[in-house]
Amino acid sequence: MKLLKPLITAAALLVAPLALAQDYPNKVVRIVVPYPPGGTVDAVARVVAARLSENLGQQFIVDNRAGASGTIGSNVVAKSAPDGYTLLLQASTFVAGPLLMSNVPYEVERDFTPITNLGAVPLLVTVHAGIPARNFKEFMGAIKAQPKKYTFGTSAVGSASHLAQEAIKYEGNLDFMIIPYKGTAPALTDAVGGHISTMVDALPSTMPHVKSGKLRALAVTSARRLPSLPDVPTVAESGLDGFEMVSWYGLWGPAKMPPDLATKIQQEVVKALRSEQVAKSLGEQGFIVSGATPQEFRTYIRQESEKYARLIKAANIKLEN
Repeated sequence: MKLLKPLITAAALLVAPLALAQDYPNKVVRIVVPYPPGGTVDAVARVVAARLSENLGQQFIVDNRAGASGTIGSNVVAKSAPDGYTLLLQASTFVAGPLLMSNVPYEVERDFTPITNLGAVPLLVTVHAGIPARNFKEFMGAIKAQPKKYTFGTSAVGSASHLAQEAIKYEGNLDFMIIPYKGTAPALTDAVGGHISTMVDALPSTMPHVKSGKLRALAVTSARRLPSLPDVPTVAESGLDGFEMVSWYGLWGPAKMPPDLATKIQQEVVKALRSEQVAKSLGEQGFIVSGATPQEFRTYIRQESEKYARLIKAANIKLEN
């Protein structure tokens, strides 16, 4: 009997993760968004959460935990139980931010389980309607003519928005100030109000203000023009050859999440992303769906981290910018 007891215990440990995945979800699931409501990450999370709730018959709620360029909310997930009931929906800043900040309380690869890459959207370069530049080439000329006059707002340090602006500054040999905000929504509020000159941010958050006439679209950061904005040139076309920077969005759980559970959540997210309702909602905003497996997503994260590190080193990007 003494020999049998450890064998029974070991068997129970093997069965437990599988049972967790099979029964999931049997209570409310919290998707932490580490930014204020109203930004692109929040918008994507709410669309996906609503569909998951409908598909699985259990409530998926979005929990906004803003602050410290996304690190506060992300750390909440890092310290949670790896049972699938506290998830993190983050953007590419999650991977780039730690390369710029020394006080991040976690390591992405060590403290989180990659679940899936939801997809990506191009960024839109916009200016306040009161700025006379009609295209990005004209605006770069205006910046060169009056260095330090123009200000760019970014949703977070290390975000795709921030890195795109730093790349524009470096590759265009331009002199302007980059102001970090605690999320997209407050930055857009200042852009619309004319308190900052420029935003470089994802289409879902900026397009409503372009349509209203409060912001003017100058360029997109994708390699090609967008079918939805055929008259808006790319940054590359505007004088910065080869320029490309997109914002991508992923779903993570805490470290040590059972692989079967991570795969189950990934498969359910893919179903949600490919549903007609979600595909239409996100597609209208330029969202390119991915749905990568956990392992594919892990590989992608490493590749993106290496890319950001090269840019940060080449452009000598400092946190005080």
